[in-house]
Amino acid sequence: MKFSTPLIKGRLIKRYKRFLADVELESGELLTAHVANPGSMMGLKEEGMTVWLSLSDNAKRKLPYSWELVEVDGALVGINTAHPNGLVAEAIESGQVAALSGYEKLTREVKYGLNSRIDILLSGDGLPDCYVEVKNVTLKRDDIHAEFPDSVTARGAKHLKELVSMVEQGHRAVMFYLIQRTDCTKFRIAGDIDPAYAAAFQEAIDAGVEIICYDCHITTREIRLGSVIPVIP
Repeated sequence: MKFSTPLIKGRLIKRYKRFLADVELESGELLTAHVANPGSMMGLKEEGMTVWLSLSDNAKRKLPYSWELVEVDGALVGINTAHPNGLVAEAIESGQVAALSGYEKLTREVKYGLNSRIDILLSGDGLPDCYVEVKNVTLKRDDIHAEFPDSVTARGAKHLKELVSMVEQGHRAVMFYLIQRTDCTKFRIAGDIDPAYAAAFQEAIDAGVEIICYDCHITTREIRLGSVIPVIP
């Protein structure tokens, strides 16, 4: 995924009300940017951090700037949760995800389960339908581990249970964790942050839900799928 326009560098003043961030540009201009991330963004929202914004050409937008990247200890982190589904779909269609190859059709945002929508549905002749839920991962609290979630997520636990239901119906179900960071080598569940999610995660594995985890290559020009990252129990 290439950014449609060059990103604009700035300095974070504060993130507030979840979806707003005040930023000072290199020119000294102060502005408010949209934050497409409902999570806690733990470790990514400290005053003075270097950030990159995109500028929309949609004149109807109340906030034309969107916060895209933040630099943490020299590494880039993608904070925009609107991107992961497209990034993963793009990678699957181009054959970059070996575990999800061989399907003829990819459909996004398909209704399923109990009032839910699956991020990606893969289908093909002679293959069981494959339901793929994508989660954006940005939390890092030590030298190597990316972690999910960064806050309590009842919705996330619901998604795991929906995937279990698909397995029980004879389908294939995958939880795909996309680490939008360039500085992690392993992935684990942050059970201390959300014990209920950790329990649902283990139940999903026991039921046959597959877990896939990749990191990303991130620059100020593009974000693309990186390498498989091992999941630590």
